[in-house]
Amino acid sequence: MREPKKLTVNLFEMACVSHITHGLWVLEDNNRHRTADIDYWTEVAQVSEEAGFDAIFLADVVGAYDVFRGGPATALREGLQIPNLDPLTLIPAMAAVTRHVGFGATFSTSYEPPFAFARRMSTLDHLTRGRVGWNIVTSYLPNAARNFGLAEEIPHDRRYEIADEYLDVLYKLWEGSWDDGAVLADRSTRVYSDPDRVRYINHRGENFSVAGPHLTAPSLQRTPVLFQATGSPAGISFAGKHAEVVFTGGRTAAGFRANAAAMDTAAAGHGRGSGSIRYIVQAGVVVGRTDREVAKKLQAYRAHSSVDGILAHGGYAIDPAAYPPETPVAEILRREGKQDTPLARTLAPGATAGELLKNVSSSREGRYFVAGTPGVVADEIERWLDGDGIDGINLRQYHSFGTARDFGELVVPELRRRGRLREGYTAGETLRERIFGPGRARLPQEHFGARYRGGRNLGSNDVDDILAVS
Repeated sequence: MREPKKLTVNLFEMACVSHITHGLWVLEDNNRHRTADIDYWTEVAQVSEEAGFDAIFLADVVGAYDVFRGGPATALREGLQIPNLDPLTLIPAMAAVTRHVGFGATFSTSYEPPFAFARRMSTLDHLTRGRVGWNIVTSYLPNAARNFGLAEEIPHDRRYEIADEYLDVLYKLWEGSWDDGAVLADRSTRVYSDPDRVRYINHRGENFSVAGPHLTAPSLQRTPVLFQATGSPAGISFAGKHAEVVFTGGRTAAGFRANAAAMDTAAAGHGRGSGSIRYIVQAGVVVGRTDREVAKKLQAYRAHSSVDGILAHGGYAIDPAAYPPETPVAEILRREGKQDTPLARTLAPGATAGELLKNVSSSREGRYFVAGTPGVVADEIERWLDGDGIDGINLRQYHSFGTARDFGELVVPELRRRGRLREGYTAGETLRERIFGPGRARLPQEHFGARYRGGRNLGSNDVDDILAVS
């Protein structure tokens, strides 16, 4: 009999008050207002590990949401991803109070140089003993571009071209600059690192020039687990070459399957085998011991949800609440000169301001949402696994830490009873091994990044270029 497909579960987090459940920070006993407190992060890490989660997936942005109503005022009032903290700096604190749960942190390839980032991630992989992953993004907010000295956003597909070279530099540093066994730590000979096993990378490209060598010795994973969030054609092509776990979605099961199939095809084009990419979706789970308890939670979440926060997060070019409900959205766009916007291009014919607001209010309860008792929730998750073909979820938080505790106490035991979750952690496993299996701590040999191992394919790299002490 075939073993049931097992679910990967990540807690979806961000170091801000309002991440993706806008307005809910005001709920009783919600801890979102504490996200600038180190104790919040040590507690969320411990709660996640007690629940048996695979990782904590940390989102990030490097700009403010300032399109809605022409500025950042709504985002600031709502605590909508501003203020926020650097997610990479949170990981050591969480790692220090846990032993097993992993950490996936978002970082953009568009604005900071790869050499410094390579060292930062290697450091984190060392400090976590191989429990770290990187969510590769290229950044999309206009304000983010202005924060880094650009007049406007880098065009979408161009950002992916830059990211492709960025990854090339990182692979050379992580995989090619140091050999296995380069660190000797030999007191008798007074040699710490063997210079014959460390090399410059001498990367010279269109966007980056990096000499190397990498400043950090190889960590357990060398290259962190490579996450990516995408669904665009350029992003799908990029994922086929680089990503190991893709955070994607779709309004329907067919939409999700189409995205996954496109990425599998792209991966095959780069010589990667079946199953080389795992797929996770953002999922909302409201669970209780009784139907009455579920209904009470759901009512509270809906009642406190902020439409303003959702509109600001979506970067809406208009404010539909400022018009009578029966006003056609096309008319609003025409009046405000906003016909050439994403909203205008995706608008349903004849949609009114009232209909748009209603759709926005219910937008968080789509395909990957379930509210019910543990058996109901487990049934739905099994449908996602077997029917849609997902591999895992990023668990959306309605209440911190209530959502994580509810899932851990009520859903995890039921999924384990059905063989849908691992029974526990394996001591010493890396994040990559937890996701892909024992003995797979490093990038598989078929992955593009592995081509630089042992100093191969470094181009102008000279094996006699031994690092010198200055």
